[in-house]
Amino acid sequence: MPAPLTRFILRHSAQPHGPVGLMYHSVQPGRNKPDWPWAVSKQQFSEQLDVLAAEGYVTPTISELFTRSQSWPERTALITFDDGYADNLDACAELQRRGMRATWYVVSGSVGKAPQWPDDGRPSGRMLNPSELCEMQAAGMEIGSHTVNHVRLTDVDDVRLMQELTDSKAALEAILGKAVTSFAYPYGAWDARCAVAAQQAGYTSACTTQTGWALRDNTPFQLRRLTVFNTDTASMLVRKLYLGSHDARWQDIASSRLQRVRKS
Repeated sequence: MPAPLTRFILRHSAQPHGPVGLMYHSVQPGRNKPDWPWAVSKQQFSEQLDVLAAEGYVTPTISELFTRSQSWPERTALITFDDGYADNLDACAELQRRGMRATWYVVSGSVGKAPQWPDDGRPSGRMLNPSELCEMQAAGMEIGSHTVNHVRLTDVDDVRLMQELTDSKAALEAILGKAVTSFAYPYGAWDARCAVAAQQAGYTSACTTQTGWALRDNTPFQLRRLTVFNTDTASMLVRKLYLGSHDARWQDIASSRLQRVRKS
């Protein structure tokens, strides 16, 4: 658990910023720090969930965020996973133990297989298979789309753009037997054309990798998220939640507090 000072900061962090999004990728067994920057150990992940639970965060899926009629409490964390690695099954189990939910953005062309896009040092092994995705959905998790081939949508023409969006949606819906309405832009690469195309393809939301509070831009097709890295301790996650930023050093905390005092 975080140190007392960090816990004090989190408990006094309430402000009108709305939900915060967290982006995970791989959750690797054990407690050792993974080599891949976008992976966390199972021990790290469990400790981070314990912080969220202890501090009273609610963790709806992305779709639940937009289907609830009343507003969500300030301590709302949107837990998301990109790509769909098979090691995420342990993460799903940890969420279930705590009564938490999350949203997975799955690359449909790699379901049940090794990733079919260029390797950037990511973990080896296969992706989640159809039966596992169905089990996760039955457990209250949301399955969203991350295109067919994990391409940079800003680099493709209009025809390929729409194919990546609609074909992945259709493939996942065939597996799940349920509408897929949430989307995340691979590599965080998006522009106005991509956002319009996502809406035309039938999605109701789309996540970026821009930092900041999730709803800062007042559009469901530009949801912001904070990346969780292999170096993020539970205390670092608390500071990220406090600032809504990756710049979560102690001097950043002090500067933020000073600004709030001046405004009060």
